[in-house]
Amino acid sequence: MTLRTTLTLFGILIVAISFAQDQEKYTKYVKKADSLYDAGVYDDSAEAYETAFQALEGRAYTNHRYNAACSHALSGDTERSFFHLFRLADNPHVKYKNLRHITTDSDLTALHDDERWEKLIATVKANKDEYEKDLDKPLVAKLDTILASDQGSRRKLREMEKEYGRESEEYLKQYRTTWVTDSLNVIEVTKILDERGWLGPDVIGKNGSNALFLVIQHADLETQKKYLPMLREAVELGNAQGGMLALLQDRVAMKSGEKQVYGSQIARDESGEFYVSPLLEPEKVNERRAAVGLGPIEEYVSRWNINWDVEKHKERTRALESEEKEN
Repeated sequence: MTLRTTLTLFGILIVAISFAQDQEKYTKYVKKADSLYDAGVYDDSAEAYETAFQALEGRAYTNHRYNAACSHALSGDTERSFFHLFRLADNPHVKYKNLRHITTDSDLTALHDDERWEKLIATVKANKDEYEKDLDKPLVAKLDTILASDQGSRRKLREMEKEYGRESEEYLKQYRTTWVTDSLNVIEVTKILDERGWLGPDVIGKNGSNALFLVIQHADLETQKKYLPMLREAVELGNAQGGMLALLQDRVAMKSGEKQVYGSQIARDESGEFYVSPLLEPEKVNERRAAVGLGPIEEYVSRWNINWDVEKHKERTRALESEEKEN
């Protein structure tokens, strides 16, 4: 090996290490920003997002940039909020198009009276129209409504839990409302699936695809079992993402009393601590997750402030299994 080759490989190694460190810093500050947002500390949340983006020389994942815009808007910094929103709308690789969400998001209310708001919304609408020009528009609109009801009811449920607690009448009332919403959505979505199969984004768009999956993911066990093979076929045909199949497979396994495969299902103990539900061969979980396009479990579970530890997981699983045998 020549000296030049050695130096080249060393340089590649340094770049790789630097990139990994930048990604780690990015993830760290995005997580901090999310926590500060949840706590209502919007100034600091916005600052943490900016620090995260600086770690990647101004680059950011779409959802993180949108969330940063929300934190800036809530903190009163309309300039930075519009900066990030226009970055999303004007970027040819993104072309943000979720018109329903951006126009109903209360986090952005402070922007509505600004003259730039109309220009932004016009751009988002143009992106949406361009994206949907070859789609089944009536079905897209129907699934948009279904998706909004699915996510809206769950957002209200989280709000009730945060404000009143899981044992409160307010929470239980919203829980019942969510159950009714899910039941009605299942009727609509299973009719679509039975008549037309599991359609892909080329027909119903990304939001439509998400609507099909989420409604089945939130359905009863028998419905999930019935449509799991259809989703598996849709993944093989390229009409659905592998991650969707993984999440539904895990949920069916857990409801059936089996161990999950991909670690997507999170439980909470009596003390309120979150943990990963029993998992098959936990030491190999990231290999399985990568195979279906899911990120590392360490990153996934951090949303619930869980520090992934294989041995701790095995220990908890043994305790749960022992407890089940006793009961």
